[in-house]
Amino acid sequence: MTQMTNSSLLPPAPAQQDGCVLDVIVHAIDAHNKELQLINEQIHKNPELAFEEFMAHDNITTLLEQLGFVVRKHAYGLPTSFLAEYGNGGRVVAFNAEYDALPGIGHACGHNLIATSSIGAFIGVAAALKESMLPGRVRLIGTPAEEAGGGKINLIDAGAYDDVDACLMVHPAAHKRFPDGVTGVAYCKSSAVVKFRARYTGKPAHAATAPWQGVNALDAVCLAYNGISMLRQQIQPHERIHGVIVEGGTKPNVITASATLEYYCRSATLEDAEALKARVTKCFDGAAIATGCAVEYETLETYADLRPNKTLCANYVSAMETLGFPVLSSGAAQSGSTDMGNVTYICPGFHGGFAVPAEPGAFNHTPSFTKAAGTNQAYELAINTAKGMAVVGWNVLSDDSLAESIRNDFEEDKKLREASRNIG
Repeated sequence: MTQMTNSSLLPPAPAQQDGCVLDVIVHAIDAHNKELQLINEQIHKNPELAFEEFMAHDNITTLLEQLGFVVRKHAYGLPTSFLAEYGNGGRVVAFNAEYDALPGIGHACGHNLIATSSIGAFIGVAAALKESMLPGRVRLIGTPAEEAGGGKINLIDAGAYDDVDACLMVHPAAHKRFPDGVTGVAYCKSSAVVKFRARYTGKPAHAATAPWQGVNALDAVCLAYNGISMLRQQIQPHERIHGVIVEGGTKPNVITASATLEYYCRSATLEDAEALKARVTKCFDGAAIATGCAVEYETLETYADLRPNKTLCANYVSAMETLGFPVLSSGAAQSGSTDMGNVTYICPGFHGGFAVPAEPGAFNHTPSFTKAAGTNQAYELAINTAKGMAVVGWNVLSDDSLAESIRNDFEEDKKLREASRNIG
């Protein structure tokens, strides 16, 4: 996931708040250790797929209500989303809680840990607000369907982030991706991805007695698949093209009349990912012409590249150092993608990473990482990051100059995105 890079990417960290507030945050999170550990275990032991996270939704919202928070269940028109908020007026800090799993291998991306850390951070900031009586609001957003479906895109469309001054979350990764003695990373970008399907339509025929009467959609799929394999030789090193055959026919003795491919195209930016998709669709179009099939495309979700806010990242580095959990300032870009990228196009965002002890080869999206994500040590590390995020969240709400710097960074990044788009 990460490697040492130039830490000058990040500005100097502003001074931290006084120790009293830090103590309030840490104590509030530690005081609810039992409840947080239980919710972490419940999510991990009961994996649910995109938009089907009903048990996670109910367990989390029940916990929040037991802790005295007002919760809006099934928020923003999504049955498995929720919203909890504490405070009044002032700026808004939001934490994203992910809790969907992967088919067949459960929480192999550690979303149980993501949800737990965000819940903990929310509790910590709420406690600081209650103690201080300062204006400001902290928000916990239940964000379903990150692995597939792009739940945060739905939330963006519903206005969930329109008034947010900073949105934070952390993501676990195998510890082997980090240098020794480092617990995580603050600034790390990710790829944009365009997901879509191509469906070929041919003509059925008896494969033994009259194959010449048919038009074989499976031939088109195979030709497209091989064409893309050749295309991969001429793409950028950081780009990725990968896909599966969703539908490939029903019977060997019937010429396949319908066949479907699903593909992901990843690149550094949204514009580059769309350009790569255009090259891929030429392979699909060529296969249709060669086989006499018709082809139609269905766009699935599109995840933007992650645009971490430099001031938020620097503040997190300082917070984690104060807490005794050092993290890298910045790391190498990830080839994976997240719908948190879309959020960082809407408001200032932070998507840090933290190291989880795992056996060799236990990288994200493997059964071995599912096991690693369920350990007590992984939970404890998630709680450490919760405390760091809570400190940053409090700083955003209480420090006007920091909030201004965060907003300036965001606006500057918007200008960079626009300039890149115009050049393209």
